[in-house]
Amino acid sequence: MINLTIVAGARPNFIKIAPILNAIKQRQEKGANIRYRLVHTGQHYDKKMSGDFFEQLNIPEPHINLEAGGGTQAEQTAAIMVGFEKELIQNRPDLVIVVGDVTSTLACSITAKKLVIDVAHVEGGIRSGDLSMPEEVNRIVTDSITDHFFTTSEIANKHLKAVGVHESRIHFVGNTMIDTLIANQNRFFSPEGPQFEGLKEKSYFVMTMHRPANVDAEHKLRALIDAILEGTGDYPVVFPVHPRTAQNLAKLGISNKRLRMVEPLSYLEFNYLVKNAKGVITDSGGITEEASVMNVPCITMRDNTERPETVNLGTNELVGTNPDNLREPLGRLLAGKWKSYRGIPLWDGKTADRIVEIILSIYSNNNN
Repeated sequence: MINLTIVAGARPNFIKIAPILNAIKQRQEKGANIRYRLVHTGQHYDKKMSGDFFEQLNIPEPHINLEAGGGTQAEQTAAIMVGFEKELIQNRPDLVIVVGDVTSTLACSITAKKLVIDVAHVEGGIRSGDLSMPEEVNRIVTDSITDHFFTTSEIANKHLKAVGVHESRIHFVGNTMIDTLIANQNRFFSPEGPQFEGLKEKSYFVMTMHRPANVDAEHKLRALIDAILEGTGDYPVVFPVHPRTAQNLAKLGISNKRLRMVEPLSYLEFNYLVKNAKGVITDSGGITEEASVMNVPCITMRDNTERPETVNLGTNELVGTNPDNLREPLGRLLAGKWKSYRGIPLWDGKTADRIVEIILSIYSNNNN
């Protein structure tokens, strides 16, 4: 029997683990000797950020919730490590699977390796080169102690080989976030409420902003909002607002009838909006992947990206963090002169199947 522990802690994690759990279930039904414990670290504890994702993506109830949400990064990391160590001692697996680049990924990989338990990193090897981002630190530390890497691109493979990771530990499988997207596209539905009334297909923009470089300095945030409103013509701009950003916007007293600020949305609602938008303006990494596969123009307000394939083969463009840089790309977008999705290798909806097949191959041999 192969025993896995699968870790999820924040919104992107839930999207990435859902297809893996489903693939395991399918293999179990065919007689595979594999089982798992699902550990929710509690890093995100708001219902919209956590509960809705379990319900909408048919993720089973976690076997345990470490309830480690809140506090500073250090406090949260410590709480996750303390709780996860107890979990692993009581239920020791053959392999711990961590996904993405959030605090939970870092904390749980360190805890597992301290107990001499193998770690697999889903989405290993991606790099932005920007150590001011907490996620980049999480990626580098996690990958420095990972045993098996499930990668999303050849670029990620090159990053790992450059630091001496042997090819036998690198498994190019694709992107589980896209598995979830493809599996659920027919289930997307429009959010309800006055802020969503009158939105017509390809006649509005979606924006998301949460990085400190964009939202923490009041003058920068005001300039950014002004530039977006100026560059999007007469189109509404739907803005699901991160709680910290909402506080900053309230201080500035920003209000415009075209700027529709809304509460954070569930997975199926948010991607409905993205799929039908004229374009997306964001500073998120994951949204650039989803927008690209749905062939929706995407403008990223960052100086770098850990997902360059979304620029090279997708619909994404990096414009930096200077609000003035928005004018030219938004002009092109409104003129219908944006690039189209060219297809990213192995982003085909079958990534989780490949991951489970590889785990069965490696750990069935180890357990014999």
